[in-house]
Amino acid sequence: MGEEAAHSRRTAAEAAARPVRFVLDAYNTEHAVYGLVLVTALITVGWKFDTDLEVLLFIVGTVGVFWLTHIYAVVVASRRTAEGRAVPIGRAVARSASRSVGMLLAMLLPVLALALATLGWVDEYVAYYIALCVGIVSLAVIGWVNSERNRGAWYFRLLSAVITTVLGLAVIWLSSLVH
Repeated sequence: MGEEAAHSRRTAAEAAARPVRFVLDAYNTEHAVYGLVLVTALITVGWKFDTDLEVLLFIVGTVGVFWLTHIYAVVVASRRTAEGRAVPIGRAVARSASRSVGMLLAMLLPVLALALATLGWVDEYVAYYIALCVGIVSLAVIGWVNSERNRGAWYFRLLSAVITTVLGLAVIWLSSLVH
């Protein structure tokens, strides 16, 4: 009976860890990196000209449209298997949406910070800076984790985090210039 209980606890723990693993894996994709850069650039563009709520809706709407556009592009461009068979449209949409969910997840923490200002719980500038910092720190963490997965020494992990952050800041800055 003890083995059954231990197995049951392990199974329950594994089931509880699946959503956490899904989110962590989704954050370590090109879609999440793109989403972080997009959200952070949108914050730099919108925060000086709009109300908190307008910036929040602008970010959610823009990321949602970009995510749908990505799904559309993937489905239209790649509905064939490696063997040349057609992939059913529903499966292609579901697969693309699942693989690119990191783009949506990337906006959660910055949007949460902006929501705090919308609700009047923190000053709007504090919320904007928190949202910007979340995006930038997330890029650094992704750089660190990728180096860690490649079994890099601590100094390579640090270098990877710095390079990822600096390149991310450069792309965010360029994005804000064109908007």
